[in-house]
Amino acid sequence: MVIYGAGGVGGVIGGHLHRHGHEVVLIARGEHLKALQRDGLTLIGPEGTSRHPVPAVGHPREIDWSERDAVILTMKTQDVPAALDELAGASERELPIVCAQNGVASERMASRRFSNVYGMLVWLPAMFLEPGQVISYGSPRAGLLDAGLYPRGTDRRIAEITATLDSSGLSAQPQDAIMRWKYNKLLANLLNALMASLGPGADFGFFRERLHEEALACYAAAGIDYVSEEESRQRRDRVGVHMASVEGQPKIAGSSWQSLYRGLGSIETDYLNGEIALLGQLHGVPTPCNRALQRVANRMARQRLKPGTLTLADLEAEVAALEKDAV
Repeated sequence: MVIYGAGGVGGVIGGHLHRHGHEVVLIARGEHLKALQRDGLTLIGPEGTSRHPVPAVGHPREIDWSERDAVILTMKTQDVPAALDELAGASERELPIVCAQNGVASERMASRRFSNVYGMLVWLPAMFLEPGQVISYGSPRAGLLDAGLYPRGTDRRIAEITATLDSSGLSAQPQDAIMRWKYNKLLANLLNALMASLGPGADFGFFRERLHEEALACYAAAGIDYVSEEESRQRRDRVGVHMASVEGQPKIAGSSWQSLYRGLGSIETDYLNGEIALLGQLHGVPTPCNRALQRVANRMARQRLKPGTLTLADLEAEVAALEKDAV
């Protein structure tokens, strides 16, 4: 198994696969790659800290690909196109590509370049703040990683991949309609940029409800089917993916918060709140709250502002300006 993007999600998946004796290679960059190659992957979780000498490379060309290999893309969606470019020239084989991003855009991107594309639902609480180590907060299972063919169906390969993950301290099973599950997860991820912009403990005012109301209106207008929140919660509860504290480590913060905290210069909001804004434009549904949040989050990322820099008043002013321009 090749894990392309060894941050929080990819690092936890790779660490658990290696711990349970499966062959796995991580693709990473910069100081994180140097730390992985020098010291191995440090996996910190509720059960303690362990170190895993997982093989790590900086480019897909460095891998000796075989017919058994599959690639799980675990970078943020904005980094998927560059990863697909590298993968397209790395092997003469037709690589199976599993898209483990928030949102619903990466599967479509991958399908332009590859024939065997799978979507993966990711409920995996993790943080990546320092090179060489990742923090896993899921317990007793580290995460939920159901997957299926894009746009629908299952096959032998995804059954093998999910079985391998399920035997490695994670929970995974094939899903015949994986995008229904990913559209449900998108609703939760609309709050990512909100928590990053205002801070996890801030007063979100009317924003929390309005973000979801706009999204549901877009889903209805577009005829998008999605799993109910009750069904999603039952799936997570049934397999035992619960948030746990990790001794000596900060409380979990969302992926967008982590992007701002690390000053990466980019954030995933174009494929979360921006997905709703796009649906709104296509189907004539106003989405001022999602569009406003998308704009301010991107602005914060470009300016490398820290999480919690903005206030609710800043967001309300952005919405008011959008609504005024629309009149």
